[in-house]
Amino acid sequence: MAPQFTVIRDTTPDSAILKGAVVAMGNFDGVHLGHRAVIAAALEMGRAHGRPALALTFEPHPRRFFSPNTPQFRLTDERAKLRLLAGTGLAGAVVMTFDKARAGTSAQDFIHHDLIGRLGIGGIAVGYDFHFGKGRVGSPGLLVNEAPRLGIEVDVQPHVDIDERPVSSSAIRIALAEGQIDEATTMLGAPWFITGKVIHGEKRGRDLGYPTANIRLDANCGLKHGIYAVRVGRGPERLSGVASFGRRPTFDNGAPLLEIFLFDFKGDLYGQALDCAFIGFIREELKFDSLEALIRQMDDDSVRARAMLAAAPDAFPRLGTVD
Repeated sequence: MAPQFTVIRDTTPDSAILKGAVVAMGNFDGVHLGHRAVIAAALEMGRAHGRPALALTFEPHPRRFFSPNTPQFRLTDERAKLRLLAGTGLAGAVVMTFDKARAGTSAQDFIHHDLIGRLGIGGIAVGYDFHFGKGRVGSPGLLVNEAPRLGIEVDVQPHVDIDERPVSSSAIRIALAEGQIDEATTMLGAPWFITGKVIHGEKRGRDLGYPTANIRLDANCGLKHGIYAVRVGRGPERLSGVASFGRRPTFDNGAPLLEIFLFDFKGDLYGQALDCAFIGFIREELKFDSLEALIRQMDDDSVRARAMLAAAPDAFPRLGTVD
């Protein structure tokens, strides 16, 4: 049995905090390959010194605090991020509330009060471009300079490049917005996924021979509208399917909805939470002149989705358990 993944929050009493742990610090939106390099450095540091390793992250994302009226396409909400972090081998995560008080905390106060005083860290790993504290004055260089006096080890990870392009959450958002699923998967190290509860729809798919499980995504989701090969997780079970994300131009041009048709599946999924991983982009959303033409296209989409899924039989994010 895997060890329990501990989540430490601002309300966690000091007596329940794993003192002396090594932390990997970052926002970790998407937990992509760059983030995983920082996490790997923290895990290695922890092993070398016999200490547990934790992620240290912030919620809501600082961008949400500083620009509350600007739409923010998050790759992972808080729970998805924690589940991904729990799948990396970390012992837990420290989730710090990013509010007015934290935004106004100086970098020095953050280091001495939060990192050393409250958490009692024994070491820290960060990415080369991570900044913290009021005015983003805190930097990897500041941590390196302070390390000898604080008695902690600091590891600064360089950027991770793929084809001479740096991996970043922003680059992944752009790839998803363009339907470049393979590119996003490469930068993430696993397929991008969403989690949502199945809701009732118009039940048109049932009449067409393609009953769907419908999930409403976050209003700020920037995924390109279109048809995708998907692998769905229902607890430990993995199901294959084809999904449409968009406004259904043949019918109503309504609010964006994810509609998933699961191959070789019969059952009631209403109200259940599903994890949907996007394996491949098939085509853009289209408007059809007849239901017959739509059904012919859906038949073809299903064939292509099955081929994509067969070519990536094990593709699915590694998710841990979070209480």
